[in-house]
Amino acid sequence: MAVKLNIKKGDQVMVVAGNAKGSQGKVLFVDVIKYTALVEGINIVSKHAKPTTDTPQGGITKKEAPIHLSNLMLLDPKSGKPTRVGRKKDKKGNTVRFVKSTGEEIK
Repeated sequence: MAVKLNIKKGDQVMVVAGNAKGSQGKVLFVDVIKYTALVEGINIVSKHAKPTTDTPQGGITKKEAPIHLSNLMLLDPKSGKPTRVGRKKDKKGNTVRFVKSTGEEIK
């Protein structure tokens, strides 16, 4: 069974819970199995890396860590406010996401 998620890669989202509450960013990757997403510039963690042939120096690097989808809310493309998302069929019969408050489709 295919899982239907409200957040997709490329969406602008806001963090509504956790340490980064109130932060906004673009979704880089969504993990359907774990219900998590990587958001650009949010939930940055330090990763200790051993020296390898690619990085002979090794050291500490900063990278984004996944955030659970329940802690994210999609931003309305027009108003820029966090919004709830619904699904409906368009004229051609395809399922599309829409903004619950205004009823407008999300591209």
